[in-house]
Amino acid sequence: MFSDIKQLRNYCKENGIRMIDFKMIDLYGRWRHLSIPAVRFNEETMRRGIGFDGSNYGFAPVEKSDMVFIPDMATAIIEPFCDVPTLSMIGDVFVTGETPKPFDQYPRSVASRAEEYMRAAGIADEMKTGPEFEFYIFDHVSYQNDTHQLGFRIDADQAEWNSSNDGQNLGYKVPVKGGYHMTPPMDVYFNLRSEMCLMLEECGVEIKYHHHEVGGPGQQEIEVEPGPMREMADKTMLVKYIVKNVSQKAGKSATFMPKPLHGEAGNGMHVHMHLFKDGEPIFYDAAGYSGLSRNALHFIGGLLKHARALCALTNPSTNSYKRLVPGYEAPVSICYATANRSAVIRIPDYAKAPDQKRFELRNPDATCNPYYAYSAILMAGLDGIEQEMDPAKMGFGPYDINLYKLSTEEQAKIKPLPFTLDQALDALEEDHEFLLKGGVFPEKLIEIWLEKKREEVRTYNAFPHPVEYPRYYDL
Repeated sequence: MFSDIKQLRNYCKENGIRMIDFKMIDLYGRWRHLSIPAVRFNEETMRRGIGFDGSNYGFAPVEKSDMVFIPDMATAIIEPFCDVPTLSMIGDVFVTGETPKPFDQYPRSVASRAEEYMRAAGIADEMKTGPEFEFYIFDHVSYQNDTHQLGFRIDADQAEWNSSNDGQNLGYKVPVKGGYHMTPPMDVYFNLRSEMCLMLEECGVEIKYHHHEVGGPGQQEIEVEPGPMREMADKTMLVKYIVKNVSQKAGKSATFMPKPLHGEAGNGMHVHMHLFKDGEPIFYDAAGYSGLSRNALHFIGGLLKHARALCALTNPSTNSYKRLVPGYEAPVSICYATANRSAVIRIPDYAKAPDQKRFELRNPDATCNPYYAYSAILMAGLDGIEQEMDPAKMGFGPYDINLYKLSTEEQAKIKPLPFTLDQALDALEEDHEFLLKGGVFPEKLIEIWLEKKREEVRTYNAFPHPVEYPRYYDL
């Protein structure tokens, strides 16, 4: 938005901006923020940055936690949820010193190095990434994790379970898994989604479309137009921020949690991708399978070879694996196909033009840190191109059939995604050399990620579960 400090300061004076808010990304993919009066933003802010404690972001031990944040003025937008006129911008983290140096574990730093590696390899100069955002909007969410009582309670007025509610009830309820492209009056969040999308457009996020998703109790989808990988990671953070805050302002609660409800559709974040070099698409070949070039198929080969390890970064929560179960639209079979939503990689049959020829990775969800997830996806695909991995010769397909209807024997021939976060972490520990190429992912970051995520698994496994009581209480 701004190219220099003078331009930014003049904009603040002319538009009555009183505060500047800085947003940083922690290890897990959450925004943290701090704010300063607009009059305090100067050359020193950009040269030396603003100090903070990196240990609270999950990156550094307490004894080595001093870091500085230097804003990226190109990301500046008007903060949409402040009463005081505020300019908001993302930025980068540096280690302290007379001349601050980029912190190699910081998510934006990893994404920048991934793009640099792609260009240096001469394969492409841009990966366009297009995520699909699925989320639920609820009217009530509560949970309890005490020694003597565990559980949660969710309510959505439009849910089928409220059809017999004797209070104020107008009768329009959405059936279980019956919400796909539902219209008003069933689609009670039509206006709210439009508000979200218009706000996103104002903030520079181009919207492809929005609609009610499959889940009856308020599942939504917003799909954005594809963009450069690191830029799309920035926009992914912004989408989640705006969706949650617009919902909160309306007295609702939005969640991207992969599986908040048993027996209902889960929330995925399918990631579409295609590579360009000198402005020309390199994934298109009219003579190739489904119109894909050899580079595209080799990219797919890399993704599928490293699919289990990727899950530790694209599906990094224990809840992720409540969604990745057989029999639903969420894929569990490591293979590729055209127009097949039961495969991990789906090639859209309707995307036939050269500059639209792409494929989507269907297993990711929005509990990921988007910078790490998109970077890992890119590095896996580039490894496939560099090693000329042919997915057909590797036994990954194509499978242009419903994989859930294969016989047990045939299904056993297709490798599955991990069934738990533990399994995904084991896979990443065994298979992460492709991430280390060019120093894109520091080895220390992989070590920290594995340590922190294994701690999450241990905590989760230590809790009794309500489902265990009817099964085991009387034994």
